[in-house]
Amino acid sequence: MTEPILEVVVTSAQEAMDAVAGGANRLELATDMASDGLTPSLPDFLRVREAVTVPLRIMLRDSNGFQPTDLDRLGEAASALRAAGADAFVLGFLTQEGTLDLPSVTALLASVPGCRWTFHRALDHASDRDALRRALHGLPGLDTVLTAGSVPGVERGLDVLTAEAGRQGERGYEVNVMAGGGLMTRHVPILRAHGLDTFHVGTSVRHGGWDTPIDRAAVRRWRQLIETDPGQPDRDDL
Repeated sequence: MTEPILEVVVTSAQEAMDAVAGGANRLELATDMASDGLTPSLPDFLRVREAVTVPLRIMLRDSNGFQPTDLDRLGEAASALRAAGADAFVLGFLTQEGTLDLPSVTALLASVPGCRWTFHRALDHASDRDALRRALHGLPGLDTVLTAGSVPGVERGLDVLTAEAGRQGERGYEVNVMAGGGLMTRHVPILRAHGLDTFHVGTSVRHGGWDTPIDRAAVRRWRQLIETDPGQPDRDDL
């Protein structure tokens, strides 16, 4: 049985160290969280990579939304990050109609050959999430899909997540699902019972939003929760 993954969103080396000290075993590095996370600078990546040794995924996104503003420039940033040692990324683009923007995705993947990557919550904004998942089939390096099951978050998307978990192995449903986006502690035992073991948190390990520090104790409570036997009841003290 593989170890459950707790991925924490970080924006700096200090946050990365605090998250890992609390028990995060994977990080997503981004900047400008007011825009839902954009590509960090190369110096920020290097500082984080020097500070921690856990797996690190780098956001590739240059605007608040799911269409790239300048794909060439974003590709150049991705190539520079790859050359500096980044080996895993987070990305995802949609057309104006809400379908997979395959040309943009494949163009950016060409900038980071051989890397693993997560398709992020663009899935939750797709016009047809089943069609989008099937369209992702076979893209090189894709090993994770981040989703809340709905645009508002896991609370509204819980039934979607559990239903899709039952389709694991079908075309488009082969890759690992990471639950995140408004994730609450009460959701975790339900998702664990349906076979999900990868969870993504950001503001829930900070007491006052993105501008406040990561609370190591909060990360530790999430770590303990996702390691709890899914057959056990939820723990209200979390």
